[in-house]
Amino acid sequence: MGAEPKKRVLLVEDDPALILGLKDGLAFEGFEVLHAPDGETGLAMARTGNPDLVVLDIMLPRKSGLDVCQALRAEGNTVPIIMLSARGTEIDRVLGLKIGADDYVTKPFSMAELVARMEAIWRRNGFLNQHPDRQERLHFGDVEVDFEDHSAWKSGQPLALTPREFLILAHFAKNLGKVISRREFLQEVWEYEGAAVTRTVDTHMANLRKKIEPNPEKPNHLITVHRLGYKFKL
Repeated sequence: MGAEPKKRVLLVEDDPALILGLKDGLAFEGFEVLHAPDGETGLAMARTGNPDLVVLDIMLPRKSGLDVCQALRAEGNTVPIIMLSARGTEIDRVLGLKIGADDYVTKPFSMAELVARMEAIWRRNGFLNQHPDRQERLHFGDVEVDFEDHSAWKSGQPLALTPREFLILAHFAKNLGKVISRREFLQEVWEYEGAAVTRTVDTHMANLRKKIEPNPEKPNHLITVHRLGYKFKL
């Protein structure tokens, strides 16, 4: 049997020192590394280079990382995205997650942390292919989700869900009618331990409601249970 193909990582970054360190570090870890020095080039390479994951700085020339992420998600591109920022402000984190980023790393960070975040995303995505007790389809209202081939429709039209949104719905599908706490979501879907920020969960739930609910302000399916968490109703 041949060796497993290397995972391809697209690095979109303009800091020369960080580029050198990340390219060497990711190559040492066994990844194939593509590099784009600005947002416009990064967007084009994400569209055509078929990366397995994008490491995307927020502050970039020509087009910001937020704009690149938003453009990819608007096109239905579900490639996993980890956003980088030197600022570390909550507004950056919330904006990045709201527009579809899968994770967020604040500079400075270690190569071990970045690789751990990348592998956690791939493990979570692998859950959709390999988890033995998952439900293959979920149908509610005018929405249908197929976990087998990672596709979704609303009113018969394709619905662009991010990998994380598929995982959230898959977790709901296993726990229909049960109240799921934010902490459980962070542990089971994000694989975060300790005092992770629960705003991350709320941001994703609000974004998912906009996609699946007839009226996101008065949801029929994704229900907030005050002080406890969320539950899903068909």
